[in-house]
Amino acid sequence: MEPVGFERHDHHSCIADGVAAADAFCAENGLQFTASRRRVLEILLEKHRALGAYEILDVLREEGLGSQPPVAYRALDFLTKHGFAHRIERLNAFVACAHPGASHTPAFLICRLCDSVAEASADPASGMLGRAAEETGFLIERAVVEAEGVCPNCREAA
Repeated sequence: MEPVGFERHDHHSCIADGVAAADAFCAENGLQFTASRRRVLEILLEKHRALGAYEILDVLREEGLGSQPPVAYRALDFLTKHGFAHRIERLNAFVACAHPGASHTPAFLICRLCDSVAEASADPASGMLGRAAEETGFLIERAVVEAEGVCPNCREAA
């Protein structure tokens, strides 16, 4: 999978596609895609950068959808549990999944200047990490790959 996040694209379409994928998944699996869950996903898709829970809560509050932190946290828990959002450990923030429905281990390229995030796919079982795990008999169940640098847009602006 190609990285998603820094290139120009049909932004309106990616929002619609992301929401439609979540909607279909929830319908197929008997899950409730509530108004607050839908709106949190839309916010993440609209911004195309990592957002903290309180940033999301500010938008929800302005729109009259809730003013208490549990509203945002419950929606984010649901979205991350079902693969529609990812937590960016370094930023303590969340980003919409660029490949919803695909089985993948995401790798995040984080711009230190504008906080935009591109999502690529990683294979932790290969490379140095995979070899180290194999040599020690360790089974990798989950890996978080995050790289910090400067995105193409910020490099061009400099």
